[in-house]
Amino acid sequence: MTLLQTAFDAVLGIALLWLAWRALASPNLFRAIVLFIAFGLLMALAWVRLEAPDVALAEAAIGAGLTGALLLAAWARLESATETSRVGDPGEKPNPVPDKAQTGKMACLMLVLLLSGIAAWLGYAVFGLHLLPGGLAEQVATNLDASGVSNPVTAVLLNFRGHDTLLEIAVLLLALLGVWSLSIVRQSPDSAPGLVLDTLSRVLVPILILVAGYLLWAGTHAPGGAFQAGSVLGAAGVLLLLSGWYLDERLSGLPLRAVLVLGLGVFITVAAGLLFIGGEFLEYPPSLAGALILLIEVAATLSIGITLAALFLGGQPDTGTRR
Repeated sequence: MTLLQTAFDAVLGIALLWLAWRALASPNLFRAIVLFIAFGLLMALAWVRLEAPDVALAEAAIGAGLTGALLLAAWARLESATETSRVGDPGEKPNPVPDKAQTGKMACLMLVLLLSGIAAWLGYAVFGLHLLPGGLAEQVATNLDASGVSNPVTAVLLNFRGHDTLLEIAVLLLALLGVWSLSIVRQSPDSAPGLVLDTLSRVLVPILILVAGYLLWAGTHAPGGAFQAGSVLGAAGVLLLLSGWYLDERLSGLPLRAVLVLGLGVFITVAAGLLFIGGEFLEYPPSLAGALILLIEVAATLSIGITLAALFLGGQPDTGTRR
């Protein structure tokens, strides 16, 4: 490693620490969200420097892009609710909040203690592991031919540790159900999009769909896969929502729900089918591993993309409202 690379990595590490601290310490929510997005972009660059392009793609698309969009949407709703709550009787005096500063200090102290305890427990768990020299890369490479794919990351996520990916898809679906339980969103645009946004969406959405398809297909032998492709597909959905596009009421009911549960449903169906034929849970036969992984990834890509776009919508679509 050259001196210039070392200096670059040092500056990158310092910048990450500084952005993380500023995002947590900023009293302004909008500024904190912008700092969080900048942190995600630099973190993606850090993963590239660590030679983990799969994680870098996921971080840039989900950690910085879609999560940033979700936070900005939540901030906009919070600002709107705050402004609404301020409208009232001009002569009405707000109820005094006793010991507000003292309560805030106690909450911060409890949060610091809780996070410190979690950090100490995680540190103890990590340092207590009996790590093999070089990690598990050798074991993955040895069994890669039986995994059905040639990309070791996809082999781990969809074959060797398929249970983890199954639970991640389930957690994403549960998050959407939690958001849907809070409110119902009317599917009628408040105003027409501007010329720039309308033109941008018409140009970028087809490109994003093609990129998602490429990342899905390339995941078998190169960086990519269902989560990266799904996040790009979700970005296309967010761009459509920003430009004023909404689903027809005929697609907002059962068809939408079918796509949302498609990824988890196919995953569970494959796992149950393997048990039914006398195999183990998510232990694919080598001759069918490639086809089953592709089937799961196609279904998961559609579900992840639509789920992320639905999360940005901020509530359950009102099926009784037309465009």
